[in-house]
Amino acid sequence: MNDAAQIRQRGEEPEGRHVEPFSFTGTGREYFGIWIVNILLTIITLGIYSAWAKVRRQRYFYGNTRLAGHSFDYHARGLQILIGRIVVLVALIAYTALPSVLALMEMLALFVVANLVLPILLLIAMPWLFKRGLRFNARVTSYRNVRLDFHGGYWGAAVAYLIGPALAALTLGILAPLASRWMWRYTLGNVSYGGRKVACEPQLKALYSQWWMPALVVLIGAAPLTVLGIAMFGVASSGLAGSEENAAAAIYLVVIGLMAIYGFAGLFYRAGVRNVAFNASVLDGRHEFASRLGRRRYAWIAISNFVATILTLGFARPWAAVRMARYVASATALTVSGTLDDYLNQVEETGPAIGAEYMDMEGFDFGF
Repeated sequence: MNDAAQIRQRGEEPEGRHVEPFSFTGTGREYFGIWIVNILLTIITLGIYSAWAKVRRQRYFYGNTRLAGHSFDYHARGLQILIGRIVVLVALIAYTALPSVLALMEMLALFVVANLVLPILLLIAMPWLFKRGLRFNARVTSYRNVRLDFHGGYWGAAVAYLIGPALAALTLGILAPLASRWMWRYTLGNVSYGGRKVACEPQLKALYSQWWMPALVVLIGAAPLTVLGIAMFGVASSGLAGSEENAAAAIYLVVIGLMAIYGFAGLFYRAGVRNVAFNASVLDGRHEFASRLGRRRYAWIAISNFVATILTLGFARPWAAVRMARYVASATALTVSGTLDDYLNQVEETGPAIGAEYMDMEGFDFGF
């Protein structure tokens, strides 16, 4: 039970509670100008400018996300992101090239060892990369001149981003709510604002209440398509004249259908889980987050955005991104106990600062 729930149970809920909604004030026309320049400069510089493009994009979306009359700020610099990407790129090139080099040099023993050891090293490194990415993104984000921070550790990241998804996959999605609980507890439950921590304790019962409908959609839709795909594969393997081409086309359609079903169910599940996680999150033990994403509305926006982007060869992407950001912000709020201005003024005065010295020394974005 979180702190706010305990307060309500004891009947000690503070007076003066009110809701402060989030909002997004950006427009598709404004963001299109930023987006098209980012695309052109990224192409001209062979991808190098993409780091600065991310900074411009994030600053626009953060700067237009508002709470109680104030916007958020994004403080990362393009060089930080570029250095992090170069490090990850070099590591990935070494990861993929080393076995080939050893094979060409006919070092078969080392080739076998490399193919066994390198995937293990990558798995060991991934939680650290996820942790660093979350910490970097938190520490370059501020609200009213106070930075966020992230306190998650290595093993928490391993559970949230490796063990949880693996269990969900191995159980065909049955343990997906448990994996979601671990992920949200780690991602939100380790965030702090001015030294005030966020508690996130989504309950499994509530998560499973958002799971059964997407699971039913997958079961009803995917089962007959899977049977059809197996049958078509059998036809293709029979060797009858002309059957291979027709069966292959049918198999492709089955795969596309399965992807559509899983994608639709995933949108429903994602919206529902976000609602559960945010509604179970409390800042400093008294200020409660709230999320009321409509699952059908969220899915409609995501699907129509995707279709519009495809039909316009990508040119509708700025409009689609702004449309989704506006909806998600409008469905998010903070239920405040007492006066928010007084609380934020206190946080500004007493909250620990994360200065530029840290960012210069360690602030590289190694996340994927």
